[in-house]
Amino acid sequence: MRLRALAFAAALLAAGQSPVSAETAMPFALDWKFEGPAAPYFVAIDKGHFAAADLSVEVTAGQGSLDAIPKVATGAFPVGFADINSLVKFLDQNPGAPVIGVMMVYDKPPFAIVGRKSLGVSAPKDLEDRVLGAPPPDGAWAQFPAFASANGLDVSKITVEPVGFPTREPMLAEGNVAAVTGFSFSSFLNLVRLGVPEDDISVILMADHGLALYGNVIIANTDWAAANGDALKGFLAAIAAGWKDAIADPAAATEALISRNPAADAALEERRLRLSIEANVLTDAVKANGMGLVDPARMAKALEQIAETYTFETAPDPAKIFSDAWLPAGGFPLE
Repeated sequence: MRLRALAFAAALLAAGQSPVSAETAMPFALDWKFEGPAAPYFVAIDKGHFAAADLSVEVTAGQGSLDAIPKVATGAFPVGFADINSLVKFLDQNPGAPVIGVMMVYDKPPFAIVGRKSLGVSAPKDLEDRVLGAPPPDGAWAQFPAFASANGLDVSKITVEPVGFPTREPMLAEGNVAAVTGFSFSSFLNLVRLGVPEDDISVILMADHGLALYGNVIIANTDWAAANGDALKGFLAAIAAGWKDAIADPAAATEALISRNPAADAALEERRLRLSIEANVLTDAVKANGMGLVDPARMAKALEQIAETYTFETAPDPAKIFSDAWLPAGGFPLE
């Protein structure tokens, strides 16, 4: 797919921008539903972090990164939230698209192998001689070849069973597969809801087993950002403040989420938020270096690993994928 209209749309977007003023409207496109990990953005609204930066932010749910990225690239939204690995491929397929990562949120992506210890899966090597359930469109499954390579797995000994998203965890709960690919916090909680004992669930986070990949990142339309740099800086600072508040009080953050999604299970979403904080957001690297930044050496390694499963049309340029131009030196402290 090539979005040939991107340049034209971006030009219109840039031409239509006025100088930053009080209560600058900033619609924000999420990649997914209003679930636990989205709570910090609502905290930032309710606690006035966006308002303090003279921003009026409306958060919109999405249907995946491949939904959020084009929304920002075409100028329909100035900012969004998406998987940086999907952004890498989008920019390769749409060279010159006016979209870039501006603040890393998931220092570790939630891509994982989730297995059952009672079925013999506790470590990567245990996948050999067992059945792995994987939905073909799954983001974690897309990274599996690089994960297998990094862990020296003999993929000829792994039986891969294509499964649907709705049947993935039920098949594991029933013992029809020994492990599945999925997002760590979601697959884990789905299994718990199906009655699988927590101490029987093994979560093998790919980022802890050889993958250098980053996860979800705040993205921005580059034409809009060029005309509204102060607004973007204020937006990112408010995002960090929302996450800091959510880390300090996940229960209160979940209340902010439930007020937007009353049908959600508050206890479940609080657990999902806590799991995302522990595994994906508040990592050792973020504790040491602050939230939002990426390490150039790690990014270079991540691009090499993406190339193991994806053929680039042109060599990727890290400077066109992520920029720290709107971040403070040293990132945002979260503790």
